[in-house]
Amino acid sequence: MVTADPARPMRADARRNYERIVAVAKAAFAADGVDVPADDIAKRAGVGAGTLYRHFPTRDKLIEAVYRDEIDGLAQQAYDLLEELPPGEALETWLATHVVYVVEKHGLAMTLKASVDAGSEVFAWCQSRLRSASDTIVKAAQADGVLRADVTGVDILRLGHGVGSAASKASEEDTKRLLAVVLDGLRVQ
Repeated sequence: MVTADPARPMRADARRNYERIVAVAKAAFAADGVDVPADDIAKRAGVGAGTLYRHFPTRDKLIEAVYRDEIDGLAQQAYDLLEELPPGEALETWLATHVVYVVEKHGLAMTLKASVDAGSEVFAWCQSRLRSASDTIVKAAQADGVLRADVTGVDILRLGHGVGSAASKASEEDTKRLLAVVLDGLRVQ
């Protein structure tokens, strides 16, 4: 899910170009790192360099857009799962999704995060978006009586990151077992 700057309304063709550039940049950054030449990204996206620079006047702006898109997608999954599943299952699925995200996107996520100024509006927006999603899914599971009352949304984010970091050096079986242990500790006994 690509999220452009909401303060800048775009024509449909401009939105498509923006979304294509972000999607191509995300894939390029994942494959080759954030130092991929901007002209290569424009070429792969099927747009001219001028179009890329009109949307993203600096490499930092493109990196911020990719980071924002990654975080927005992860957060949106929490809301989508709450619409599809009972709150406890939604929380468990989202935590597992978070773990997979950390394992699969660890290098890209760390590179993007390191490239985004921690004091920037983008970083603040990403933190807020992720915390809001986590708080929402936690409160729903607590209201449903399946999640301990002392668990916070930030706890879930930290646990997802922690299990994901550990899982990057573990087998899939060990990762599932570790996640099950964490989930057992979160449930109302």
